[in-house]
Amino acid sequence: MLSYQHIYHAGNLADVHKHALLACALDYMTQKPKPLSYLETHSGRGLYHLDAAEAVKTGEAEAGIGAVVDWFGADHPYAKALSKVRDQHGAAAYPGSPVLAASLLRPADQMHLAELHPQECEALREAMFMSRAKVYQQDGFEMAQAVCPPTPRRGMLLIDPSYEIKTDYATIPGAIAKLNRKWNVGVIALWYPILTDDSHTEMVGALLERDLPGALCHEVRFPPARDGHRMVGSGMFFVNAPFGLQKECDRLEALFASLSA
Repeated sequence: MLSYQHIYHAGNLADVHKHALLACALDYMTQKPKPLSYLETHSGRGLYHLDAAEAVKTGEAEAGIGAVVDWFGADHPYAKALSKVRDQHGAAAYPGSPVLAASLLRPADQMHLAELHPQECEALREAMFMSRAKVYQQDGFEMAQAVCPPTPRRGMLLIDPSYEIKTDYATIPGAIAKLNRKWNVGVIALWYPILTDDSHTEMVGALLERDLPGALCHEVRFPPARDGHRMVGSGMFFVNAPFGLQKECDRLEALFASLSA
C-alpha cells in the first residue's frame, strides 16, 4: 500500500527505540576497518522536520524524542547522529533510519535503500543526494532478495514496514529465513509495532521457532501518544545481533519502564 507516510510519526517513541538500537549496532560494526553494506526495505523519505504540520498534528515527536532526548548522552551513537543531522538541517530536523545510518557509516561503506511510494522515494533521493546510496523505487523485500548477499558481504539489513499490509506478519518470518540462508553473515534487523491487539505475537513466535543464529528479540512498552492510539510498544528482532547490543537493550528497557511508573 502507498498511503503510509512516516512524517506523521517521525521521532515517536518507537523511532527512539528502533534508532537507538540501530545506531548502537552500526557503531559497533564500523569499529572494524573492513567496509560493510547497509540495506533497507522500507526507507521512507529519509529526513523529517518535526515542526512540519503533519508531525505537530499527531504530537508523537513531542511525546517521543522531544520528551526523552536526555536519555542519550553526547557520546551515544544516536545522540551523535541527531547532532550531526541538526547541525546540517536545523534544530527541528530528525533523521529517518537511512540518514541516521549515513551519518554513522564511512566512505567505503555501501547503501541500498528501497522505497515504493513515488513521492517518498523522490524525497529520499534528495535526502541522500550527497551520499553514495543506491535508491530503488521498488518493493523492499524484492530488492533485498535481489541484492543479497551484497558486496561487501559484511553488513546489516533493516526491515521496517508499516504493517498496513496485514500479510506482512505472516510472510516476514519466511522472508527473513530465506535471506539468512543467502546471507548467513548479515545482521538482519526487523522492527515491528506492539499494538493493543498484540497482532505481532504469532510473527515473533514463528521467528523464534526458526532458531535463527544470534537471535535477539527486544520489546518495550509505553503509553499511547494520544487517546485511542493503538500503538503501545515497539519491538526489534535481530539475526546475528552485534556484540554488546543486549546491554543497550537492558538500558532502554529500564528507561521505557520509567514512562509508565
